[in-house]
Amino acid sequence: MPAAFFVWGGIAARRCAPYPWGMWKTLLRVAVPLALVIGGFVLWLGWPDTARLPVEAVAGARPDISAPRVQTIPTVKVADPIGWPQGRTPAVAPGLKVAAFAADLDHPRWLYRLPNGDILVAETNSPPREGGGIKGWVMRFLFRKVGAGGPSANRITLLRDTNGDGVADERHVFMTGLNSPFGMALLDGQLYIANTDALVRVPYREGATRIDAKPETVVKLNPGGNHWARNVIAAKDGKTLFVSVGSSSNIAENGMEAEKYRANILQVWPDGHWRIFGAGLRNPNGMALNPVTGNLWTVVNERDMLGSDLAPDYLTQVEFGDHFGWPWYYWGGYRDDRVEPHNPALQEYSKRPDYALGPHVAALGLDFSGDIRLGGKWDSGAFIGEHGSWNRKPVSGYKVVYVPFNAAGYPVKGAKPVDVLTGFLDADGKAMGRPVGVIADRTGAMLVADDVGNRIWRVTPAQGSSPAPTATQTPAR
Repeated sequence: MPAAFFVWGGIAARRCAPYPWGMWKTLLRVAVPLALVIGGFVLWLGWPDTARLPVEAVAGARPDISAPRVQTIPTVKVADPIGWPQGRTPAVAPGLKVAAFAADLDHPRWLYRLPNGDILVAETNSPPREGGGIKGWVMRFLFRKVGAGGPSANRITLLRDTNGDGVADERHVFMTGLNSPFGMALLDGQLYIANTDALVRVPYREGATRIDAKPETVVKLNPGGNHWARNVIAAKDGKTLFVSVGSSSNIAENGMEAEKYRANILQVWPDGHWRIFGAGLRNPNGMALNPVTGNLWTVVNERDMLGSDLAPDYLTQVEFGDHFGWPWYYWGGYRDDRVEPHNPALQEYSKRPDYALGPHVAALGLDFSGDIRLGGKWDSGAFIGEHGSWNRKPVSGYKVVYVPFNAAGYPVKGAKPVDVLTGFLDADGKAMGRPVGVIADRTGAMLVADDVGNRIWRVTPAQGSSPAPTATQTPAR
């Protein structure tokens, strides 16, 4: 049989006599879909939407909300994780200094200070990603790209600075056997831990370095999908807790039934009763009580695939009954036409957030001045850990910023976020670290969890440590 040539995708394939046509048909049936998948994935990686606005233009109380550039293929632009070279640290704003409080941790995401000054660290990661096929492979690829591809340690570690030199010199495995734990809070002698699928609690004894008690389930939380991290803080009434539960998806593309009791902040009573406190919050993470008003504030990760300039992540006060519009609306009434059916009745009730932080910065950590005491211009405002974007060109976030507040307890008019801790990316744009949780230690120094660098950073005034409290104990935070 004479040789024949078949051209496919610009590549000539030669069929010779020893190979029957049936075999070639089988190979082509396999090769063509595989090539389309590979080609589509390569196209996806190389299909970025480049920002037309600087991050600062989409930040503040009145951000520039431009027209959406809807994407079927998302932009993928993420800083590859490499860890910290020997001797390197983040950079700080003038008048501050930074040093490692602890190192060699396993993906430290969240921090909590106990009344005696001990620091609890949630060493944690996403639970195993469900689903196979192309979607599952892509999600696992992205998690590896952001330094979150390993299994969760499911552990809380206790760090103690016994001599007050600003470095943890004792380390204890405090709790194990948890399920992607994140937030932690003390209330009435019980330590509450927010697992990805439940709020649980154990009795706490001051000074304890290990808890072996079996956690008691207080409230089950719907797991699965995206946004696995759950946070918990005590409310100002001293009787209830706030629990944040992010959405299962980007814009409820799997239906609203999959979002049942998701994209909410819940208010939970110790007896297991609960209610939805605030809704329409795509992925609320950090929560803190405003020291002026005592009211709840949170930072929220907004939606993807509207381009590199939308939608801004934000910082906002949340009051009972608030709805912030997700999935139908963003930034107080801008309709997302991708979400069907539309919900026009909700538009006028979609609360506009107090303060935009910029697009895709991945705001996670939150604490206020008063708890953090760095002095000077840092005396009244909010500190926010921005984990950094995966889907913006150029990247955004990857730093800790400060939003100045006025005497009434709201962001200063016209103010933009101020850099506090930067330098998490090297000269090639690779991630030596990524900031997450932000709290104060018992002296008022700022502690920052770094889940790529596997460190806890400590920021203080350059002229010495913040003054220690006069009492022997500090409130838990």
